[in-house]
Amino acid sequence: MIRLQEAKVACSNCNMRELCMPVGLSDDEMTQVERLISNRRKTARGEHLYQAGDDFVSLFAVRTGFFKTSVASEDGREQVTGFLMAGEILGMDGIVSDRHACDAVALEDSEVCVMPFDKLEELSAHVSSLQRHVHKIMSREIVRDQGVMLLLGSMRAEERLAAFLLNLTQRLQARGLSPSNMVLRMTREEIGSYLGLKLETVSRGFSRFVNEGVLEVQQRQVRVLDQQALKSIANPTVCA
Repeated sequence: MIRLQEAKVACSNCNMRELCMPVGLSDDEMTQVERLISNRRKTARGEHLYQAGDDFVSLFAVRTGFFKTSVASEDGREQVTGFLMAGEILGMDGIVSDRHACDAVALEDSEVCVMPFDKLEELSAHVSSLQRHVHKIMSREIVRDQGVMLLLGSMRAEERLAAFLLNLTQRLQARGLSPSNMVLRMTREEIGSYLGLKLETVSRGFSRFVNEGVLEVQQRQVRVLDQQALKSIANPTVCA
């Protein structure tokens, strides 16, 4: 069962505030947001935060940890649709139909801040900066989906993998973490599912990057040795 910790969340002191909350809120507005986000939810590695078909009630801001989202294909196979880390928002798939359209599973022990959507809408109507921030989050999801379509539609296998790794490094850097050293929370198979590649193709891509001195790989620990080479592989036209 998902563990629920009833605890006050001090958004004003959270190191993820700039990533998941709007800037420029007054003290009173910040207090209202803190009242809105009144609890956290812990999800152990391998557990569902929510499943496809569950009633949509809240959005979830990832406070710590890492999640994947996925849908089941007609033949029962899992199709990974995204990976989300601290400071990012889960649950927007449920807005359109009031039911979640995908599964969200923790890839490591994680914690989220729960944002009841009805209260979020009510508060957004009075706090314009919060409303704009919600719109930005929705726009970001649209842009992300377009990016995935580009990956799947026009890039070769190694370009997809390089672009995926670059995206991870950029997101880690935005969180004040090293952009060159990372631990992959997802499996090679899950990466392949997300990128539309077979497991063997993903493994060959990693092996090529290691052989060419682009990466250093020890199981799930990855070190980027040549950032420019990775960019050149991901976008050879621009970097040529």
